[in-house]
Amino acid sequence: MAKRRANGEGNICKRKDSRWEGRYTVDRDPESSKVIYKNVLGKTQAEVKEELARAIDDNKGLDIVNAGQYTVGHWVDIWYKNYA
Repeated sequence: MAKRRANGEGNICKRKDSRWEGRYTVDRDPESSKVIYKNVLGKTQAEVKEELARAIDDNKGLDIVNAGQYTVGHWVDIWYKNYA
């Protein structure tokens, strides 16, 4: 039986081109309620596992769904408050 990953850890699989892919859920689109996925690629499973964990941590707290509605000034204000 295959080992399952915990909720929120994404999933890792091998692609046909012999690279490894890690996918994780970013958010849901409020209009269509479809899930928004992002992925990371790598040569080894361990590399993808590390990159996937880093990508999930980097995306926590970001509002990906409304990112297209931000102006540059608004985004700089948010960046300054949260990341600087």
